Amino acid sequence: MEEKSFDLSVFIADSKEALLKPEEYFSKMSTEGGFGPPIIKALIYGVIAGILNLIWGLLKIGAMGGGGMFGGAVGFLALVWSIIGALIGLFIGAVIILILCAIASGKTDFEPILHVQAALMVVMPVSAFMNVFGVIHPALASLLSLAVNLYLLWMLFHAMTKTLGAQVDTTKIILYVLGGLLILFFFIGMATRRAANTFMRNFDPGDYTGQLDKRTNNFFGKTTYTDFSSDYLKKL
Repeated sequence: MEEKSFDLSVFIADSKEALLKPEEYFSKMSTEGGFGPPIIKALIYGVIAGILNLIWGLLKIGAMGGGGMFGGAVGFLALVWSIIGALIGLFIGAVIILILCAIASGKTDFEPILHVQAALMVVMPVSAFMNVFGVIHPALASLLSLAVNLYLLWMLFHAMTKTLGAQVDTTKIILYVLGGLLILFFFIGMATRRAANTFMRNFDPGDYTGQLDKRTNNFFGKTTYTDFSSDYLKKL
């Protein structure tokens, strides 16, 4: 296993082609060079995604906008975790692809699969960028995130069939199932968010804060859980 040096210009060209022309890229992709290049590639994607999340945190935008003085802290933690998550995701994703390739009768050598997973992680900065649309509406950010994940499955299809030699029909079935699950979870998440928003709109804290004000413990001068819960049960 010969280690190849990392070339930034090649990295940029490969990233563009993998993202914009996955069929062509994975048809000629090299899977040699050792573990070094894919690890470096994954870390770069993690750093880019983390910087974007840091910016959103500082500007209090989208999911990373923690609000108030905590926005920058949340963004900084997002930067750190993006880098750590990229490294962990590289190997976990490679194991998942290995399992899928085993099902679809493709290659199961870990090194080429690791190269493929690193190439697929080009969507990581794209996904982080989509968080900015959360400032318009959280549902829009979620919809764009779903679109990115479905596109990732399209990239994975070409990676498995053209680079790793998996059977086309079996790979299609696997990815159709995964795509269906992504769509299902998206609608479940939307329904859950809508139910939570409806509950918060209809929730009147005044119904219960009054009970806290009038029920106090005479000895300690503090509200007791027993007194409050008994009044709450009476209301039911």
